[in-house]
Amino acid sequence: MYKLLALNIDGTLLKTNGKLEKKTKEAIEFVKKKDVYITLMTSRNFLSAKKVAKALKLDSYLVTFQGALIAKSLDEKLHESVIPAQKTFDIVHVLEHFNCNVRLLHERYSIGNRKKIKNNMVAKTILGDPFFYPAQFVDSLSDVLRDDPIDVMKIDVFYSDEEERDDIVETIEQAFPELAVTISEGKIELFQKGVSKQNGLIRLGNELGISLKEMVVIGDQIDDMPAIEAAGLGVAMGNAPNEVKAVADWVTRSNEQLGVAYMIKEHFRKQHRPQFLRQIRTIEKK
Repeated sequence: MYKLLALNIDGTLLKTNGKLEKKTKEAIEFVKKKDVYITLMTSRNFLSAKKVAKALKLDSYLVTFQGALIAKSLDEKLHESVIPAQKTFDIVHVLEHFNCNVRLLHERYSIGNRKKIKNNMVAKTILGDPFFYPAQFVDSLSDVLRDDPIDVMKIDVFYSDEEERDDIVETIEQAFPELAVTISEGKIELFQKGVSKQNGLIRLGNELGISLKEMVVIGDQIDDMPAIEAAGLGVAMGNAPNEVKAVADWVTRSNEQLGVAYMIKEHFRKQHRPQFLRQIRTIEKK
């Protein structure tokens, strides 16, 4: 009996072209009718995740910025963990010594430098709808922060080669041991220590009275692994790396094959609403 379904967005809910298919929407509606709480867990900014949630007709708390912000709206937050303005400035000052693109993600907008590097991830990264999540680019981030300091949810760093990536990570970890560092292809993400999708789900579960063992978690990324492994039912997408599949209880179809809809059809059709089960138990007792 699972009470919460947590879904990654990119590579899980959405197809590679960013499309949310009708069958996936229908599957989410099916689960909602089972009285299962549905949330999205993503490294995306909140406003971008909220657009996806709206398309799915979800009014739940969302685990965004990798777990740094859990909220229903920017005015209704359950948890936030920011990198303070002074520390943000210090980090940027260090990163500007490397040949990398730096992107600071505030809850309402992002600021990035204009440095040009060869990195396909920069082009692929969703900068957000300018109306919902404006993206600004400047020549010198440190100059901007000196005049207008800001707290940020996370910092994205796009590197050009693995040697530079290793130098950046080593430098940041030595200079800022209080930061959490995650690495994916072409990108380094920096958060306050303790920020993760898994911890975000734990915090949300504490609010709702739901344990990790009562959750179904579906994802495809390396940063989904801890949550997939700890969940009552951890599901890896067919397009996930082998190490993600290795820790999952179930491997569904790929995002191109609508693996979320397939998994929901295969599993949740067998699960009854709690109210129905209570009625059955009452009848049996009589």
